[in-house]
Amino acid sequence: MDIFTAIYERHSIGKVKPDPLPRELIEKLLSAAAQAPNHFKIRPWRFVVLTGKGREGLGNAMAASFKAKFPDIAAEAFEKERQKPLRAPLVIAVAVDKPTEPKMDEVENISAAAAACQNILLAATALDLGAVWRTGDTARDPEIKKFLGFAPDQHLIGFLYIGYIESPSPVPERPSFADRTVWID
Repeated sequence: MDIFTAIYERHSIGKVKPDPLPRELIEKLLSAAAQAPNHFKIRPWRFVVLTGKGREGLGNAMAASFKAKFPDIAAEAFEKERQKPLRAPLVIAVAVDKPTEPKMDEVENISAAAAACQNILLAATALDLGAVWRTGDTARDPEIKKFLGFAPDQHLIGFLYIGYIESPSPVPERPSFADRTVWID
């Protein structure tokens, strides 16, 4: 698949098969991520790859954190939170290193990690995999960051859920760039 086809066909696909992905395929996705541009060549992204029992551990951490915030929640809501990481056979948590030198800018690190995420999503599309980028309160939760081995002040920019497509969905029509563009000649 050429790059333009991957760009135009990439869309969030949350419904995937439970079949595990081989490690070689996961490494191919991570290798694509590592090609992202980044200032000073510092590679500020951090990946935690969760498969099998790792997803269950994340689900337990998510449920425990949810229960601590909402102790009176119904058991169904608690269980729903626990099941979230099981929606795909592969979850990649993506965090960003904090700048370590004054010349480094935090937004550049975040942008580089986001570009790495986009590379994973494009590579997944090219490999006929379904993927969705999820964030939300879980990505800002200090207990979830701790479970994943990240510092409390480290940005966890998302969870990439990836798997074999269960049933293809049409590519949604997207708006043009025209209303978001100013030309200065």
